[in-house]
Amino acid sequence: MNTIELSIGGMTCASCAARVEKKLNKLDGVTASVNFATEKARVEFGDDVTADQLVTAVESAGYQASVPAPAADAAPEAPVDPTATLRQRLLICVALSVPVIAMAMAPALQFTYWQWLSLTLAAPVVVWGAWPFHQAAWTNLRHGTATMDTLISVGTLAAFGWSVYALFWGTAGIPGMTHPFELTIARTDGSGNIYLEAAAGVTTFILAGRYFEARAKRRAGAALRALLELGAKEVTVLRNGSEHRIPVDQLRVGDEFVVRPGEKIATDGVVVDGASAIDASMLTGESVPAEVKPGDQVVGATVNADGRLVVRAERVGADTQLAQMARLVEDAQNGKAQAQRLADRISGVFVPIVIALSVATLGFWIGSGASLAAAFTAAVAVLIIACPCALGLATPTALMVGTGRGAQLGILIKGPEVLESTRRVDTVIVDKTGTVTTGDMTLVDVLAVEGEQPDEILRLAGAVESPSEHPIAEAITAGAREKLGDLPAVGAFSNLRGLGVEGEVDGRRVLMGRVALLADRSFEVPDELADAVARAESDGRTVVAIGWDGRARGALAVADAVKPSSAEAISLLKQLDLTPIMVTGDNESVARTVAAEVGIDEVIAGVLPQEKVETVKRLQSQGKVVAMVGDGVNDAAALAQADLGLAMGSGTDVAIEASDLTLVSNDLRAVPDAIRLSRKTLSTIKGNLFWAFAYNVAALPLAAAGLLNPMIAGAAMAFSSVFVVSNSLRLRAFTPSR
Repeated sequence: MNTIELSIGGMTCASCAARVEKKLNKLDGVTASVNFATEKARVEFGDDVTADQLVTAVESAGYQASVPAPAADAAPEAPVDPTATLRQRLLICVALSVPVIAMAMAPALQFTYWQWLSLTLAAPVVVWGAWPFHQAAWTNLRHGTATMDTLISVGTLAAFGWSVYALFWGTAGIPGMTHPFELTIARTDGSGNIYLEAAAGVTTFILAGRYFEARAKRRAGAALRALLELGAKEVTVLRNGSEHRIPVDQLRVGDEFVVRPGEKIATDGVVVDGASAIDASMLTGESVPAEVKPGDQVVGATVNADGRLVVRAERVGADTQLAQMARLVEDAQNGKAQAQRLADRISGVFVPIVIALSVATLGFWIGSGASLAAAFTAAVAVLIIACPCALGLATPTALMVGTGRGAQLGILIKGPEVLESTRRVDTVIVDKTGTVTTGDMTLVDVLAVEGEQPDEILRLAGAVESPSEHPIAEAITAGAREKLGDLPAVGAFSNLRGLGVEGEVDGRRVLMGRVALLADRSFEVPDELADAVARAESDGRTVVAIGWDGRARGALAVADAVKPSSAEAISLLKQLDLTPIMVTGDNESVARTVAAEVGIDEVIAGVLPQEKVETVKRLQSQGKVVAMVGDGVNDAAALAQADLGLAMGSGTDVAIEASDLTLVSNDLRAVPDAIRLSRKTLSTIKGNLFWAFAYNVAALPLAAAGLLNPMIAGAAMAFSSVFVVSNSLRLRAFTPSR
């Protein structure tokens, strides 16, 4: 099977994506998955199908398709803001619609020829402003389907068309015509009624809704751009014995390059000279820096924390682990199940019923002997009243209020399509490093042999470690300064690469490193200290021993400390009937210790980034609806694959972009709050949609009976909108559990 990714254009809703997918899957030997959010189709096909046939199939469904050009090694350029055109269309429509609505609803503004000014202002709104809806409705009609776009187009064109008829061929165009503000129920032939404010108002309200949704919608390529930008931009390469600074995309397999302390490793390779500690936590999830020496493999985009290295490039460009992770993220995004939009699902049933009711109304009145004008009035009134502007406000208003309240609580909801999953989530996967824990090495314990003072051990250890740039050394020095204040000066400092450090403090020659280092230097190691070190290491801590005058005097334990709020957060998740699982790239003993401390029963440790994705897929195949909480590059693909991705705000850009919710506060207790708020927002959207239809459906019998006047149509539009907005505002009262 061959695999190709098509860029799809012209989709306006999730049902469009479903239609394209159905069209592609009708081809022999083709399996397609279309993602509305990323506007891409991932297609698997046999040798008897060509890419041109796939493009033709999409175009026959009324959409555009193209095969993207091969991606360059460098990060792609940022796309043009997709909301700019929509914002311009909205602002023009607002400027034109406000006077139309004001004149129709306020008799005092109805001067002699007001109706003709209304027509002049409303015409561009209904024709040009609503053009995207008309295009989509035409596409739907050609394929025998109906969506919210169909409802908007039919309703606004019916209101506008009838108004034109009443102005030119009825009595609405006579000088001095007015619409008194009265909600009377009376039968009329409609030739004196215009509905321009309904046509312009509905168009503008729904354009506003589309604009706010578009602003919230995730940009498809943002996660991949953020991932590719993590890599080094320039590299110092060794050629003919001298160093040259070149762009990283000019690096070739076999080139040797220099990595100084604090620099990112330019690409995947093998160390040929030097020793150092490599911070790979963002890629692997390992909280403890990895010591490397000649012959060891290193990965591009990880950070050299300590010494100078010379590395030989083994993989460049699209072959690197970073590029492979970018493909993982993209695959996960493309394969994510589509959340069908509620408004479109309802419209798919509602629109055909309304059109059938309109035709039945026309037939009934003609058959009962009423005038043709009266019959058309009733039929068109059915179409007009069925087009609620509240429908366009139902989702974005609730989303705006919900996201606003969420932002106050440190929760960013990225779009309406992420909310449906929160209702069904039953399993929450949490990463360890940076999510449950702080992600930084912290001094957690000081062990002293009998006769030695822990504070003295800490004072000397902090002093000796202070010149070192190693993360473990920095943790010990920071812990000592926090507890004891200023530390004594160190002399004759020596950094034993990959082993430890030594130096002179207060006239003592102090040696620090693993217990094995002290033993190799013929230091006496008391049994009590060896036993204490073994216990600490079994608990997942990294232990550094300290000694002077030929004897080990104590040890210091460092670890990735658990956040104070993590245990409470796990408890809150369990109260929501969610099952927490820890999945981490760290080793088993460390993971088990942290999990026991916070109350997590199930642990999956030592997994690579692609294995995290497989873990999510395995749980999904078992019928679980999975939420994933993470913060690193190694979590990005799993965040995209999960039904609901939650990224910690302190995490990498790619994790945040690949997620559905971002927890700005970096407090794990925000996870249960985010799920509760998302569920509340979703239920509000559903309530809004129900009432948006209910107000208008209640007026349908009046319209079918020919008793509808413009004020009732306008009042139904206004009341439904007011209700939707006020119902959404109730989300401001949401209170966090913390």
